[in-house]
Amino acid sequence: MAPVEHMNTDQNPPAHQEMLRHALLNAASEGLLAVNPAGITQLANRVAREGLGCYPGIPLKEVLPELWPQVAATLQDRQWRMEIPVQIGGTSFLTRISPVLADGELTGVLCIFEERTKLNEMAGEMLAYQDLTRELDAIIDSSSDGLWICDAQAKVIRINRASERINNITAAEVVGRNMTDLIEHGFVDRSVTFEVIKTGKVCNLLQQRGECKLILTGTPVFDSDGALLRVVVSERDITEIDRLQHSLEEQAAMKDQFRLQILEMQHAVQNSRKVIARSPSMVKSLAQALKVSGANSSVLLLGESGVGKGLFADLIHSNSSRAEKPMIKINCGAIPESLIESELFGYEKGAFTGAQGSKPGYFEMADGGLLFLDEIAELPLSSQVKLLRFLEDGMIMRLGGTKPKTVDVRILAATHRDLEKMVEMGQFRLDLYYRLNVIPIYVPAVRERSDCILPLIRYYLDFFGQQAGASKRLTRAASDALLNYSYPGNVREIMNLCERLVVMTDTELIDLPDLPSHVAKRAIQENATTSDDWPEQMSLQQIIESVERAVLSKGTQRYKNQARMAEALQVNQSTITRKLQRYGLR
Repeated sequence: MAPVEHMNTDQNPPAHQEMLRHALLNAASEGLLAVNPAGITQLANRVAREGLGCYPGIPLKEVLPELWPQVAATLQDRQWRMEIPVQIGGTSFLTRISPVLADGELTGVLCIFEERTKLNEMAGEMLAYQDLTRELDAIIDSSSDGLWICDAQAKVIRINRASERINNITAAEVVGRNMTDLIEHGFVDRSVTFEVIKTGKVCNLLQQRGECKLILTGTPVFDSDGALLRVVVSERDITEIDRLQHSLEEQAAMKDQFRLQILEMQHAVQNSRKVIARSPSMVKSLAQALKVSGANSSVLLLGESGVGKGLFADLIHSNSSRAEKPMIKINCGAIPESLIESELFGYEKGAFTGAQGSKPGYFEMADGGLLFLDEIAELPLSSQVKLLRFLEDGMIMRLGGTKPKTVDVRILAATHRDLEKMVEMGQFRLDLYYRLNVIPIYVPAVRERSDCILPLIRYYLDFFGQQAGASKRLTRAASDALLNYSYPGNVREIMNLCERLVVMTDTELIDLPDLPSHVAKRAIQENATTSDDWPEQMSLQQIIESVERAVLSKGTQRYKNQARMAEALQVNQSTITRKLQRYGLR
């Protein structure tokens, strides 16, 4: 009896099962509809009844005529059919049709209706999320500051493009790695991330990365429970700010009045974009030029071709009491010997065949001002005599004239030749040499003023860049190569080189491969020299960098890969990679 009593505990098990079945069907968020092989609705849950108007016992083709052909097809071929659109009033549904089989026999079709509006909303939310993600990615990558994002265990999740540039690495090299690992392998020397993880507060850190000085700011990000979720580190390059600060401190420390006067003069000249002086030899020459500007003595400017002797003449003129009067410039080597005397001193009518009238010469045109005789060594001996006479008594006589004329002209002369040697060879008058050499000023060659090289190059890159509508910058490797080149053509060669680089380079950044082959090749040869024959103008830092570049250059030839080179030189491979790129050897 006990088993029977237990079986009868539920008064009406089938009724309870039916109620449970209906409750489960009505709890579904999708519409459920079962159709028998004759097309009569056998089952419909609440969504199907209220949303679709389908009730048991009603033929499906009468309620949903647009769906019936698909259902009839499934009754025939027993195939599933997916995402059939059905429109009921203002509501759109996507329908899935599946055959119902029992012991291999088709007993009907089950239709599942999913409201399309909800799907559209979900798709819209997904698109909005994707747009937001793309927008955040664009903001992060467009930042000029470097950004590192780490998790609470200091594992790198992401870095932006600025960090790749600042640290000379790629995201693939560091993402997924722990900061401890990166420090051990030389990618970074210290990390502010650990301090943030330790304190849970915003932390700052100064760091040196190669030639760059960075300020790192680490910021913690917490979840809703207050647990550390992320650490965001921003990197800002303050190298230029630091350099400017040091420059200001150096200027403030200068007490010597003469030095201040030279700097003020140099500043004024730089504003006029005429002369750039950084090296002591150039500053000394400028000081001499300023000092003689107020006098009325003859000046002889000495130096190689292209060093800027004409600019010194302009400087003397602009700072003299004759600044409001003209300065006439003559290249003695550019005027034919048969014409130079008439051009300098003028001529009267009938002085020679073709002289239909009189004409004043350059001396008369420069009356009250200055006459700059460039390439004075090319002046013929006959004209040297007349120039000497003028320097002695201040008088000239036109070619074919009978009366001398007094003119007030200060003489500036320039040459790249050795006048003393020419005097010994009888090619230049000794007495004229003494008259011209009252105040000699030597303009140093570019190789003798190494501190001026990069400022000159930057100035002419900007100058020609403005003309071409382009902005150009130098990489460190290109700067080093240009700094170590000897420039036999002096400033004129620098001008031509800068104009070529501005016109011929396609990108904003000028790198070692963009330089002329003789400049790059010369730099490598000079860097390979031994410590016994360093040029006197090179600083200790330049010598160290030259040796380092030479060692790396030989290493690329001696070892098959960077890993072997790093092992031989006892440094990290990442260090080799950075230095090869820095010196343009990669």
